[in-house]
Amino acid sequence: MKILKNKKIIIPIIILTIIIIATNILFTVNELKNNQRITSNVIAGIIGNIEKNYPNVSEEEIISILNLENEEIEDGKNTLIKYGINIENQNAIGQITNNKLLIINILSIIILVFAILVILYIYSRSESKKIKEIEKYIEAINNKNYTLKISENSEDEFSNLSNELYKTTVMLKEQASNSQKSQKTLQTNIEDISHQLKTPLTSISIMLDNIIDNPDMEIETRQKFLHEINRQIEWFNWLVIALLKLSKIDSGTAVFTKKEINVEKIINHVIQNLAIPLDIKQQKIIVNGNSSKFIGDYNWQLEALTNIVKNCIEHTPNHKNIYIKFEENNFYTKITIRDEGVGIAKEDIKHIFERFYKGKNSSENSIGIGLALAKSIIERDNGYIICSSKEGEGTTFEIKYMK
Repeated sequence: MKILKNKKIIIPIIILTIIIIATNILFTVNELKNNQRITSNVIAGIIGNIEKNYPNVSEEEIISILNLENEEIEDGKNTLIKYGINIENQNAIGQITNNKLLIINILSIIILVFAILVILYIYSRSESKKIKEIEKYIEAINNKNYTLKISENSEDEFSNLSNELYKTTVMLKEQASNSQKSQKTLQTNIEDISHQLKTPLTSISIMLDNIIDNPDMEIETRQKFLHEINRQIEWFNWLVIALLKLSKIDSGTAVFTKKEINVEKIINHVIQNLAIPLDIKQQKIIVNGNSSKFIGDYNWQLEALTNIVKNCIEHTPNHKNIYIKFEENNFYTKITIRDEGVGIAKEDIKHIFERFYKGKNSSENSIGIGLALAKSIIERDNGYIICSSKEGEGTTFEIKYMK
């Protein structure tokens, strides 16, 4: 039976049984010794009485009397019966009989059985109470109430079940919380995206209306409008792609391949990607570093580093420099990117990695998504990024990929 495997119930029963049996044995032994002592005293009294009343009887004759034959014992029983004493039912010398010991044993058994029943009843009530608590708890969980706590430290089956239910509750609570956060984030992102898309769409719509409503528009003005429309579409296209990438990372569907990345190689690739804006602004990127590498997804990290350097280019005046330094130790690979730009205001520095955030020194074309995307990508490959800046002196991004 499962109940016999429960330490809470079996241990008290064993202890109680041992106590009652031990008490009964001690009482029986004591009574037997007491009877033996009384019987010995009576025999001693009989011998003394014979010696007093019959001084001529020798000790040998007395000993002979004590060594009774079966016939003499039967004759003695018959004599006692004449006086109303039946030694089969009671002691001839008026002391406790075996019947009394039998009664004591029966009472001990009754007490033991009663005590065991009481313990089982208490245990049953306790378990029934636990079952009701668990039922109420499950009902609360079904009603999406995850604030209850039912954890216990004992090791019986119900306590283990309660603890498992508590773990499940914690998991459900976290999932519910994450779901609410995801819904809130999704709502915020949709609002931000709507706001970001509204401006270029409005601008494109106005310029197209002007072109349609003015068929005789000067060719130079028309070309200017078409060029601006094309620029807005390119910007629009980049925004959609960046948002799709962010959504993939947020949902966990973005696939990251873990391979060894040569830092010098990926930095050179970044510079190639940004060759045109660097040439337009007549800026130089000065690279300095030893042989370094880290584990990550090459294409995703190329995206992240390109966004960071692009941000530095946009916020650095013409003919200025951007410095990239990299190094490796036993704990991490570090890439430091520093510009000679306008810097970031103190009140904006803590927000620069937030999506769609634009500080007071942001460029006109900035939408505040490139750095947010870069941070998400870097963190997916066991890295982190910090930023320090001082207005008028430039900005430094420090990236560490942990080993």
